[in-house]
Amino acid sequence: MIGIIMGSTSDWPTLEHAANQLRNLGIPFENRVVSAHRTPDLLSQYAKEAEGRGIQCIIAGAGGAAHLPGMTASMTTLPVLGVPIESRVLKGVDSLLSIVQMPAGIPVATFAIGKAGAINAALAAAAILALSDSDIADRLKAFREDQTRKVLDSQKELPT
Repeated sequence: MIGIIMGSTSDWPTLEHAANQLRNLGIPFENRVVSAHRTPDLLSQYAKEAEGRGIQCIIAGAGGAAHLPGMTASMTTLPVLGVPIESRVLKGVDSLLSIVQMPAGIPVATFAIGKAGAINAALAAAAILALSDSDIADRLKAFREDQTRKVLDSQKELPT
């Protein structure tokens, strides 16, 4: 199972894209609001208990100061995939820089700002699970083949 966590419900419109991608691949997930700043004890509990509850990878979306992915990674050895949420003031660049600038020894795989990052985080989580689950590997391969076919088919629609 994949854990999707966010600092507030305002992050859901972005992370919903990750949830939809996982749903389409038939991968179970949970989603929770776990704020690094407003509920630090809940974050600690979530990160420390996730593996024992069957979570294999955590997608953490955060905006602004964006401490959630890094703080989560500091409390678990599970893979943490960080998704910067687009902010009003700096368009998510602040979030991206905060997530990507982790000190050595506390890794967070960081993705693009917004929707593309959320989708790619879900696909990366699927690839991690696919290493030990052949059914997920088959579904991920089928997704990639379908994606390629759609691009090739779209070329047929171009005027000549």
